[in-house]
Amino acid sequence: MEISLNSASHSPSLPRNPIPSTSLSATRFTPTSSISFAANIALAKQFSLRRQLISRQNCLIKVQASTDGAIDVNEEDNDDFIFEDVPHLTNFLPDLPSYPNPLKKSQAYAIVKTFVSPEDVVAQKVVVQKDSQGNTFSACRAREKVYFKPEEVRACIVTCGGLCPGLNTVIREIVCGLSNMYGVDEILGIQVYIIGGDGTQKGAAAISKEVERRGLKVAVAGIPKTIDNDISVIDKSFGFDTAVEEAQRAINAAHVEVESVENGVGIVKLMGRYSGFIAMHATLASRDVDCCLIPESPFYLEGQGGLFEFVEQRLKENGHMVIVLAEGAGQEYIAQSFHAADEKDASGNRLLLDVGLWFLFLPQDHFTNVRKMAISMKYIDPTYMIRAIPSNASDNIYCTLLAQSAVHGAMAGFTGFTVGPVNSRHAYIPISRVTETTNTVKLTDRMWARLLASTNQPSFLSCEVVQERVNKEMIDEIHNMKITSI
Repeated sequence: MEISLNSASHSPSLPRNPIPSTSLSATRFTPTSSISFAANIALAKQFSLRRQLISRQNCLIKVQASTDGAIDVNEEDNDDFIFEDVPHLTNFLPDLPSYPNPLKKSQAYAIVKTFVSPEDVVAQKVVVQKDSQGNTFSACRAREKVYFKPEEVRACIVTCGGLCPGLNTVIREIVCGLSNMYGVDEILGIQVYIIGGDGTQKGAAAISKEVERRGLKVAVAGIPKTIDNDISVIDKSFGFDTAVEEAQRAINAAHVEVESVENGVGIVKLMGRYSGFIAMHATLASRDVDCCLIPESPFYLEGQGGLFEFVEQRLKENGHMVIVLAEGAGQEYIAQSFHAADEKDASGNRLLLDVGLWFLFLPQDHFTNVRKMAISMKYIDPTYMIRAIPSNASDNIYCTLLAQSAVHGAMAGFTGFTVGPVNSRHAYIPISRVTETTNTVKLTDRMWARLLASTNQPSFLSCEVVQERVNKEMIDEIHNMKITSI
């Protein structure tokens, strides 16, 4: 999703569709609280950033903590952390006037510490090693000065991609925030078409750069939107909690079905093209899943330690089992079975084949013809149920925070940024940071280790066939890394 604010009376408007429309997506916010510094590991003082020494540029700025809690700019030394600022309209419009924030007269904020200090930053990581660097971002919330007169603002809201729980909440709260908090009357909704993927944020970045090139008084703010939770830097995407909660209903139904028959095997296919977060979290939240298969974790079917052997073992022990399957898992097996070409959709994403229907018949064929063992397969695909339902209470609150943070940032003159929680604190993040990589499940992280311990499923990483599919760097990392806590 994307918001753009422009001052209607002072700036020319962009021609129609000069750049593909993009969307604002939302994600969760992270904290500024705990930061460990090299010489001050126990230091709990608040630090102040001397921003008057720092020009507003979209670049990395290194700052270092001193013993009195202050922070000095230092570009040469081995610094404790790096501050990643976001662009501001005054970067290319240096004479732009500012105005007192209308929230000063708001009844709602009369008894609240309304404005965030320019020195407040959010640490990307709470726990760091003593001598390592860390990144920080500008903290969200309203600023004392704004760079738009409410009566001159024309705000546009663009959404792209598929449905997601909480999307309507985000749109509503953007409108309410602009209107009720800042007195903006002209708010437009732009009908768009599906772009998909992180192209929405990349499009917002492109629009922001074009605005800067033309010297227009237009602020572009992004809210990352992806139900798969595959946006980097931020803690979590909006709608993700709702999706995991709804997935529980499908898992529970599958468990009831397979318990009622002999050798019942339930398959639940969940969303997750390239990232298996929904499947992983739904499995961890359930007590009834025996195996979780995700795109990041390769698996093999036959032979010792393979999936079929595990299924047979679990059926002999319990008489039934439930498998959670992310839609992007096992795609190479289907491609081999159907001799499928590597086709792309209109957005350049690889077209996925239906792993659920393929997996529905494959085990049944194996156990009937090879193992001479009758099994009863049950298949549930709740994809559209999960993404089309209303957001739950947690996501609704989260969406409100995202929307208001985006409004505060745009009115304060920031542009080319996205909002999201970093360590549970809201932050303004350069769009380039959330589009440079895709967030995926790390097989060396504790969360995946917890899942393996909970389901007692094989990791499949010891098989030579699987190792051929995994790049050597990842295998080396897995072999050399010790998981110290579970």
